[in-house]
Amino acid sequence: MKVLVAIKRVIDPYVKIRVKSDGSGVETNNVKMAMNPFCEIAVEEAVRLKEAGFADEVIVLSAGETSCQEQLRTALALGADRAIHIDTESHLEPLTVAKLLRAVMKQEQPSLVLLGKQSIDSDNNQVAQMLAALTRCSQGTFASMLSTEGDGVTVTREVDGGLETLKLTLPAIISTDLRLNEPRYASLPNIMKAKKKSMQVITPDELGVGISHRQQILAITPPPQRQAGMRVGSVAELVDKLKNEAKVI
Repeated sequence: MKVLVAIKRVIDPYVKIRVKSDGSGVETNNVKMAMNPFCEIAVEEAVRLKEAGFADEVIVLSAGETSCQEQLRTALALGADRAIHIDTESHLEPLTVAKLLRAVMKQEQPSLVLLGKQSIDSDNNQVAQMLAALTRCSQGTFASMLSTEGDGVTVTREVDGGLETLKLTLPAIISTDLRLNEPRYASLPNIMKAKKKSMQVITPDELGVGISHRQQILAITPPPQRQAGMRVGSVAELVDKLKNEAKVI
């Protein structure tokens, strides 16, 4: 059984984001990049499924510029068997990403597709749901627990009211949440082995997917800086400021 894992290259979550002076985007030159944290969880879960004997092969996929191959090599070092890079310099919207994944699914015929529930740069949380709709596969989003059972999988997902447990038939699409697992670190021997693992490079045209844009970014601005706090000498002074200055009471 094949498991396909989609990953994304993003700015390292521990790096302070800087907006470009023209407001067209965020600065990425000379900025440390990393695999999206939710995608790391998806890779870890796929590798665990293989170690448990449920999966025979783990394939990782990423779409974007050539620099994406760095994160694909990281996923290979974490235990994935081979990688697919969809090479494009175009900005990809969620629907386009879902269509690219659908095209790869037709070629690879995976039984399970794992994705991070969202990327930390755009925070759209849309690709998994769109992919399930396009492929008519069963889906489980926000997975905090996953277990295999016969020819299906059981997913516990986090919802507003608590936890919901679903039994999915294969093929299935699952988006991973933070509490699903703790990703491992790549060891030096595995990093060296990853350099020899297969990485296929294809283009959207080869997959028969046209890239179109339905959204236009008008401007990106940093959030306003927090104002400094102040000390008050009494409860009466606090109430006065809340009422007359902050006007919250």
